[in-house]
Amino acid sequence: MTTIAVMADPPREGLVATELAATSPLTESEAAQCYAAMCRDVFVAVARSGGDLLVNYRPDDLLPDEHVTDTASEAAVRALATAALDDPSDVRFEPQVGSTFDARAGNTITHLLREEGVTSAAVVEGSAPFLTRPLVDNAAMKLRRSEVVLGAATRGRAYYAGFTDPVDFADAFAAPELETLTDRGRDAGHEVDFLPIQPVVETGDDLLDVLPLLNARVDAERVVPANTAAFVDRLGLRVARDDAEPRLVRD
Repeated sequence: MTTIAVMADPPREGLVATELAATSPLTESEAAQCYAAMCRDVFVAVARSGGDLLVNYRPDDLLPDEHVTDTASEAAVRALATAALDDPSDVRFEPQVGSTFDARAGNTITHLLREEGVTSAAVVEGSAPFLTRPLVDNAAMKLRRSEVVLGAATRGRAYYAGFTDPVDFADAFAAPELETLTDRGRDAGHEVDFLPIQPVVETGDDLLDVLPLLNARVDAERVVPANTAAFVDRLGLRVARDDAEPRLVRD
């Protein structure tokens, strides 16, 4: 059984999804709402899988001072899980430790594997709404044969990084993180395997990729990340079809 750590920040405007806000029609507040919706979908996918959900939140002392509020970071992230899950009582919440994302992710994986003795551990972020239960379970099967399993996203990113043995995590998520993580795995003498490509949503260009897929799946009555789909529907987001270059518009 794999422990999946969802690396989550409190969904505050100006703190999360800042590149999305800067490169799309979304305001900072709307981008933060989009991040919250995607996080909820990730929580649902992991909770429905055969893995253990660990919500690994960034605590107040690791947040920029301007984003520390009267509501504790843990409480804000717990509220996301409560809104997403029918029964959040089995969800584990732990603070992240480290000054950078690479350090925080590496510390979490290393602690789980070496201190808690889990068989395999993975990190995912809240920007991967198309993570699904079958993908999580497929990764767990692959981790029985390979020490490193990565979920490939566009532009060299990774939406899932699973391990049965730690690697050198210093700058391990440097772009292109898919290649960097693979190199770190191979440097440690590990076998590396991959999951099917899935989109992540971090920029306006990502929305251009994701919206047609999301809306098509809604029209076809196929499974979609429900919280993200509801957010997109509420804002009336779509890709304009009447221009030489596709662009994001709002109905």
